[in-house]
Amino acid sequence: MTTIAEASTGIAAGDRLARRNALILALSQALAGANNAVIIGTAGIIGAVLAGDKSMATIPVSTFVVGMWAGTLPVGFIARRFGRLPAFEAGAFCGMLAGLTCGTAVILGSFALLCVGTAFGGLYAAAHQSYRFAAADTASEAFKPKAISWVLAGGVLAGVLGPQLIILTKDILPQHLFAASYFAQAIVAVIAAGVLTLVRIPRLPPAAASAGLARPLTEIFRQPKLIAAVICGVAAYSMMNLIMTSGPLAMVNHNHSVTDAALGLQWHVVGMYAPSFFTGTLITRFGSGRVVAVGLTTMAIGALIGMAGLSIAHFWADLILLGVGWNFAYVGATAAVTDCHRPYERNKVQAVNDFMIFGSMAISSYSSGQLLANFGWTAVNVLVLPVMLAAAIALTWVGWKQRSTAPVR
Repeated sequence: MTTIAEASTGIAAGDRLARRNALILALSQALAGANNAVIIGTAGIIGAVLAGDKSMATIPVSTFVVGMWAGTLPVGFIARRFGRLPAFEAGAFCGMLAGLTCGTAVILGSFALLCVGTAFGGLYAAAHQSYRFAAADTASEAFKPKAISWVLAGGVLAGVLGPQLIILTKDILPQHLFAASYFAQAIVAVIAAGVLTLVRIPRLPPAAASAGLARPLTEIFRQPKLIAAVICGVAAYSMMNLIMTSGPLAMVNHNHSVTDAALGLQWHVVGMYAPSFFTGTLITRFGSGRVVAVGLTTMAIGALIGMAGLSIAHFWADLILLGVGWNFAYVGATAAVTDCHRPYERNKVQAVNDFMIFGSMAISSYSSGQLLANFGWTAVNVLVLPVMLAAAIALTWVGWKQRSTAPVR
């Protein structure tokens, strides 16, 4: 029998497990997301100090993204072979190592060790980025978009927790700026590992693929809807990362305080995840294609504002709008990906999707530092516009709106 609470949220009785998992994964996402915020908010600043060359300042952020990229396929393999939970716990362990290694790197003044630590952070991110897919595993078709958006909504707390960790702990070790922030992040990763033990996701029989139930990747990735989903996911994530990576450093370079930079990052992350409270409902009502289109447009508007000035208001508006636009585009693209694979194909398709997205992020994070150092903040924002246009063209070309309700072939 459906309860009043379930009726009010549009959740079927059969989605009770999916709702439970989504809520637990949302909390885990909140804790894990602090890892991203601490690294993105501090690694560029510390990198500039330790490297002694501003053009190399964002390399620690790049190694974070490379770690995320390199971790996507192993995370998918572990999930396919042993189940989702072992993959998630391995990621949390890497998160703990990231905090301990980065904190030690600051104390020792080692740029190379800092890069190793942020790479561990990337491996953690590769694991917690798949929480959104895990939430959809036990959900009905109607609840899938909401389950995905619920998990990403956990990033709202991450958007507050990560920057506040920076602000509250950055000066605890006066001679070693941000060292205590990294150690605090390691503790949060341990707490996240405990929360994850509450997730209940049934494992699929490993013999399913060999029984002929799973199609080859070459066939799956010929679907126009999936092609568009990947292109839009790549465009949204790479350009959001381009701005987010260099934003805090650009603010400091233009005489804004570290606290202002951390708060700008905080509101950016809140912008990334706060819309998740209703993005799933919008996708259910209007379709993933329209929601993605709104997201791409919002990101372009944010970049235009970033080009218009260098005040705190311009920086913050740019970061917030890039975050909001990313949410619409990314949640919409994620929902489309889950429409394009069968249950026994999910781990490999999702891993390949994320591998392509995070590969593009590795390029954008490195390019961000080079663009900022050699051409300035305006040039970083200019690059967003043609990429958003290319994604919009791809979205239109495949007629995604017409295919948004089409069954998997």
